[in-house]
Amino acid sequence: VQLQASGGGLVQPGGSLRLSCVASGFGWDSLAIGWFRQRPGKEREGVACITRSDGRTYYADSVKGRFTMSRDKAKNTAYLEMNDLKPEDTAVYYCATAKEFLLHPRNWAQAGWGSWGQGTLVTVSS
Repeated sequence: VQLQASGGGLVQPGGSLRLSCVASGFGWDSLAIGWFRQRPGKEREGVACITRSDGRTYYADSVKGRFTMSRDKAKNTAYLEMNDLKPEDTAVYYCATAKEFLLHPRNWAQAGWGSWGQGTLVTVSS
């Protein structure tokens, strides 16, 4: 089980980025992929996740309406489209997997996530 995150970079406030998380080494039929971030001086927090089976998504309140997750099952890839980026979105973004049946709307970010990718840095600055 390996995850490869990519797509980070430097963007101005109000700009957009798309992160990708490619899964290899397993078939993630009953798994979800989630994005987490760690901002400077802060603990890691859940950003969004998506289930492979039915594309169900959950988002942190801080990104609702700005970030969108999608997945391409044929490519074993999940995406995080980030729009209207703000300086407070600056962080290292990581992707991880969890079993779908553990996801619940209120505590999806505590669903036993594992197989963490290496992280990709997103910097929002003018």
